[in-house]
Amino acid sequence: MTNPRVRKIADRIQVIVAEMLERRIKDPRLGFVTITDVRVTGDSQQASIFYTVLGADDELASTAAALESAKGVIRSEVAKQLGMRIVPSLTFIPDALPESARALDEVLARAKEQDDAVAAQRGSAYAGEADPYKKPRVIGDDDELDDLDDEDLDD
Repeated sequence: MTNPRVRKIADRIQVIVAEMLERRIKDPRLGFVTITDVRVTGDSQQASIFYTVLGADDELASTAAALESAKGVIRSEVAKQLGMRIVPSLTFIPDALPESARALDEVLARAKEQDDAVAAQRGSAYAGEADPYKKPRVIGDDDELDDLDDEDLDD
């Protein structure tokens, strides 16, 4: 979808489908659906519509059936609003984004647990000094300057 025209068509289809699902499709099987992405082929013949459903697997299955039954109504509305000669055929695909995000969250949680375990084993003692940075010497605080001869200061 590097063609800007195809990208605009995909964006417009995403808006149209989301509005249709929100306002016109009144199927009770339709769950809380979010249209995440639309990909249109270069010749604008097919549109893959990715969606997510909030809920369990049974709600995902019922939503998939509702979308499949409403595909014709949605396609006719897309044709009417786009005004194209050839309207892309619509394919609804459940998005794997939530499962990927959940798996990534689990991996990050495990990494944090392992980091915490290593930090607990390490202890709280510093390897060197508590503050490893050298501090600037302040004149007047050190007694070393009192020991210097006045001749050394004149040089």
